[in-house]
Amino acid sequence: MKITGIDCHVLLVPDFDSEACSSAQDDLVVVVHTDEGISGIGETDTNPWVARACIRAPGTHCMGLGLEEMLIGENPLQPEAVWQKLYSGSKMTGRRGALICAMGAIDMALWDIRGKALNQPIHQLLGGAVKEAITPYASLLPTGRTVAGYQESLVAKAVEAKERGYRAAKLEVCINGPYSHNAIQGTDEEVVDIVAACRQAVGPEFTLMVDVAYAWREAKEALRVLRRLEEFDLFFLETPIDIDDLEGHAFLHDHSPIRIAAGEWQNTHWEFLDLADRGKIDVLQPDVGRVGGFTEARKVCQIAADRGRLIVPHCWKSGIGIAASAHLCAATPCCPFIEFLPGELSESPLRRDLVAEELRLEGGVIPMPEKPGLGIELNYEAVEKYEVDRED
Repeated sequence: MKITGIDCHVLLVPDFDSEACSSAQDDLVVVVHTDEGISGIGETDTNPWVARACIRAPGTHCMGLGLEEMLIGENPLQPEAVWQKLYSGSKMTGRRGALICAMGAIDMALWDIRGKALNQPIHQLLGGAVKEAITPYASLLPTGRTVAGYQESLVAKAVEAKERGYRAAKLEVCINGPYSHNAIQGTDEEVVDIVAACRQAVGPEFTLMVDVAYAWREAKEALRVLRRLEEFDLFFLETPIDIDDLEGHAFLHDHSPIRIAAGEWQNTHWEFLDLADRGKIDVLQPDVGRVGGFTEARKVCQIAADRGRLIVPHCWKSGIGIAASAHLCAATPCCPFIEFLPGELSESPLRRDLVAEELRLEGGVIPMPEKPGLGIELNYEAVEKYEVDRED
């Protein structure tokens, strides 16, 4: 079997909000084709125009080749070998950043092809399921352009998530710092108040996580708030400080009463080695599309297992990425949850429309996927509806 082509679809919701702290408004979806008629689907979470350029751009020398020109003619049933070829051939222009994200989408599609060709779900190709089902947490980003409106919306979404059968939820409490939602600038006191209101609304048995989107400039500043949040029994707090502050993360690991989670932006397992060893992160969050696909994500899972850490995959995209996270979780003993952006609680129509038949919640869990490959189908009507800057 040989790869014969790759389609790149840049998708964007028509009413996107540049002040929103949400990348679910856009997407790069790739479809890799083969000479045996089997195609694979992948997506990544970065600027879709930049990622597409990384795929399409031609190279001029052996250290900076284009991904597409290296991909054509390769065997899709050997995704690890293809990954290494793409990584080595683009190393001068790639290594990290958007090019690795583009490789992540491609790698995801190759594993989808491999599963379809072998008539096996991807988790079987990753070593087999080690649990009976996958537990998602509902990832909740509220609306509102004031702190009061934000809190009201988040409490309502947390209650609805519990009513819909979710056993856990992550609260996006992004009201201060560089990535505050809708340009809100709240206080640390208001962060605590929002978490307190949500905990009161859902009760003590419901699992809660919190994401503050790199809110604090220094670890000691973050620690003061973390100590105040301890009483709310959080499973983890995500991205409290700048991701490059590894010393600060290590300080928080040593002093925080709450687990620290990070890794949504990391590319390759090499960056996770730094995050785990120098940053001492408790919960590693590889995004399958961003880290470099399944080929790299499985290495990150091994890093966590070797160090007694947890894996909770990040995913703020469509049912494509959610399916990828589910397969990774199924084969990973140290993965208690996956991130799940509920379509019915999301403002993004892309999240709701892009996948025709996606993995579903049943009794608080996602049943083990049984269909070959990713086990989902792309809704090409949605692709047609949301595609922008279409290639001829």
